[in-house]
Amino acid sequence: MVAQRRTTTRDMRRGNRSVVLWTLYFDGPLSRQDLSARTGLSVTTVSTVVGELLGEGVVVEAGAVDSDGGRPRILLRVDPGRRYAVGVDVGETRVRVELYDLAMNERARADHPLESGRHDVGPVVERILAGLREVTAAAAVDRADILGVGVAVSGIVEQAGASEGGALVHGQTFDWDAVPLGRLLRAGTAASPGTDLPLYIENGARTLGQAEMWFGAGRGADHAVIALIGSGVGAAVVANGSFYHGATSSAGEWGHTVVQVGGRRCRCGARGCLEAYVGAEAILDRYHQARRGRPAPGADEESALAALIAGAGGSPAARRVLDETCVYLGAGIANLVNLFNPRRIVLGGWAGSMLGDRLLPQIREAVAGPALRHPYERCTVELCRLGPDAVALGAATLPVERFLASGGTA
Repeated sequence: MVAQRRTTTRDMRRGNRSVVLWTLYFDGPLSRQDLSARTGLSVTTVSTVVGELLGEGVVVEAGAVDSDGGRPRILLRVDPGRRYAVGVDVGETRVRVELYDLAMNERARADHPLESGRHDVGPVVERILAGLREVTAAAAVDRADILGVGVAVSGIVEQAGASEGGALVHGQTFDWDAVPLGRLLRAGTAASPGTDLPLYIENGARTLGQAEMWFGAGRGADHAVIALIGSGVGAAVVANGSFYHGATSSAGEWGHTVVQVGGRRCRCGARGCLEAYVGAEAILDRYHQARRGRPAPGADEESALAALIAGAGGSPAARRVLDETCVYLGAGIANLVNLFNPRRIVLGGWAGSMLGDRLLPQIREAVAGPALRHPYERCTVELCRLGPDAVALGAATLPVERFLASGGTA
């Protein structure tokens, strides 16, 4: 009974610390009285927790505000320079590594290109490890102050293997089959020693979703879908404030829902997938065909898609391809409305942002037709707010999330 009572007390203390940290992180700076009102904890409990966090340097004072007739109230906030987190975006064309402080201010970044169409595991691991070395050195950050490394990848991330050195990644479009990415990052390569930092591996659409839910267009919505459109297409589904993972963590493979039976061949090998019509690679391929083999100008997919969109006013072929893209994207978003009944759908990813900047009204119109009227009238379709770094930013929130949930002890 004594051991059980100690466990309960320890858990309660950690839970109180976590509640206070979460509240300060998202709503601070706040006074002790404000914290008590927002968390439901007593002023005495808040004072005890704050005293511990101040003593550990996790929380710092941030000025004072006048109170009603009494002494000024001291404001508190999480110290942004106390800990750091790294976010990695393993994209289609590059590996992007970014180091952030606790306020999610970028302190350093490294970009390493990938050979077009090549995502062999070895070079990806090499680029991640090289990027880690570079950002740590550039920011002059001590390894002991880094909470961990979040790694965002395409495909299904099976978390069952995490306790044995890292999750397993199933990336069908990259030909990754149960790749133990965490274990490989621990082991290192001939050119780069492995890392012993805590690793958090997750699907890129889900890290984009977490970034937008924490800091962007999804904030405040308990039911939302964050859609990622780049070369590939995915989504993060939020229900009752939590991400829906599915039985084997493959929920959100929106890009591989079928919008045209027997249609275009998708990179996954199937036909008629949404990704085969609205992913950047597919859009550019359709444009290439519409122009009888003449591609869009540009050194890479991003510049080529930008040129296609910019030239749509004077090019019937570009206009036709974009109109068709809006139709398919509208159908895909309508499926999300009808299946999940979200309050908010956020269109993100580098290609999604490009398309939405120019075509959002047309996309919304395309959604309205196939979507059920009642749920669609209660749902908004919006653009993401965090820009092209959102996937890496979201990856960096993974170790920060662990830090907050542990009450600052992770």
